[in-house]
Amino acid sequence: MKKNVLDEKCMLFAVRIVKFYQFLCTEKKEYVLSKQILRSGTSIGANVRESRNAQSKADFAHKLNIALKEADETQYWLELLKMSDIITIDYFDTLNQDLSEIIALLITSIKTVKFKIS
Repeated sequence: MKKNVLDEKCMLFAVRIVKFYQFLCTEKKEYVLSKQILRSGTSIGANVRESRNAQSKADFAHKLNIALKEADETQYWLELLKMSDIITIDYFDTLNQDLSEIIALLITSIKTVKFKIS
């Protein structure tokens, strides 16, 4: 199956989140927030992947909306980690930049499919 930009960015982001989780656990001894960001950060790509098998355009849009909610939650955990001084601004900036790109792609994709539905 042909990969698209959103699929690739989500997979690469999920890999970064897994490594970030490992860093938080081993270096920062942070186990609660790290688990939260691991779940939401890897769920983005899982929901995008699931959208491939949508039963309709409305179902496709719904699955992308779930991915968008997970992305927003991930951004919340990143902000909390930064504001709590658990991670540096550099860690935050690099992950947040990737996440912002994914959010923009999700919003564009959702708008496009909703336009096609109407």
